[in-house]
Amino acid sequence: MILAIDIGNTNIVIGCIEGEQVRFVERVSTNLSKTELEYVVEFRTLFELYHIGLTDITGSIISSVVPPLNNIVKAALEKLFHKAPLLVGPGVKTGLNILMDNPGQLGSDLVVNAVAGLHYYGAPIIMIDMGTATTISVVDEKKNYIGGMILPGVKVSLDSLVSRTSQLPRISLEAPKKVIGKNTIDCMKSGIVMGQAACLDGMIERIFEELGYEAPVVATGGLSGSIVPYCKKKIVYDNELTLKGLNLIYQKNVADDVRKGDSI
Repeated sequence: MILAIDIGNTNIVIGCIEGEQVRFVERVSTNLSKTELEYVVEFRTLFELYHIGLTDITGSIISSVVPPLNNIVKAALEKLFHKAPLLVGPGVKTGLNILMDNPGQLGSDLVVNAVAGLHYYGAPIIMIDMGTATTISVVDEKKNYIGGMILPGVKVSLDSLVSRTSQLPRISLEAPKKVIGKNTIDCMKSGIVMGQAACLDGMIERIFEELGYEAPVVATGGLSGSIVPYCKKKIVYDNELTLKGLNLIYQKNVADDVRKGDSI
């Protein structure tokens, strides 16, 4: 069983994977002020909650878009398991052919999602990840990662709207009963939820036009479950996509190292 960790700007997604079975997926807040010991306690608490022993974990892998946390979380995992985790980055085998102006600038989370998308859904594939930012990644029919888009995230948009308007209240992220709101709160809910859904529909349509063909679409990320049900385009919601991608990358690198007689 391996421990997979995806460090995002708002949340850290944590999961344990046995074979190809994800045992659990949990999210904790990304906190730059926490020490490695505090992360050790957090991880141990999760293992106890799901009745997983430390000796059940044979390895770990991290994907991160928050560099200041990398060494802290790595140190926490070394304290727990007495072996270094694999960090997705330069030198790690992914098998992904990236056709970008600067492939090294592509976020590790996007790489991981693309690896999982290709493996589980085939090519071509469009992947949407809705977190602090909403990202859309495109892999063409030849299995090349050809690019994508970065949009303001759902909560970033909502927080900006509320903070810059004196009379609009903070609201929960849920859909209104009707698209045409009859009060301020329902108007805001419609604008955020239905507006984001319409944005995704429009972007997907434009991607299809530029590719010259249609492709399956899969969405992941903590906020996708609130938006995807209201899209008109067919979008598969896969909450475990990133963790499954981390598992694939871990297995690809560990298998090669085992053949060489090394260990991770």
